[in-house]
Amino acid sequence: MNQYMQLAIKEALKGIRRGHGGPFGAVLVKNGEVIASSHNTVLKGRDATNHAEINVIRKASKKLKRENLSDCEIYTTGQPCKMCMGAINWAKIKTVYYGNTYKDALNMGFDDEKGNNKDLKLIRLDSEHTVKLIEEWNNSSKKKIY
Repeated sequence: MNQYMQLAIKEALKGIRRGHGGPFGAVLVKNGEVIASSHNTVLKGRDATNHAEINVIRKASKKLKRENLSDCEIYTTGQPCKMCMGAINWAKIKTVYYGNTYKDALNMGFDDEKGNNKDLKLIRLDSEHTVKLIEEWNNSSKKKIY
């Protein structure tokens, strides 16, 4: 078994046994060194964004003091959901190793394909005002693309 996936599994088990959230764990590795590990803490933190991958990215970014984790890899017990894939993308992580698939998650009661918010509405509002933020950003001396 891969040593990093083994650590991710241990994290997932820790979360399950403590009642912190779903059966998911993640480990972030840089050049063969574990930078951070975490598990799902949605129930513990009462925060829907506390997925294992998000938690491990937050911990690693804090430890490394940067948002760009392009020199890191992530090992996760489940195929990352759309939110986690978004975070992985924004952190610029280039490689994701995962165990369980979306179909496996569905068998546990997690629907990563369809999601669980069928009533979601996206409504554009006040764009004539929000568009001014683009000009402000583009003219800012503190602008930094991440």
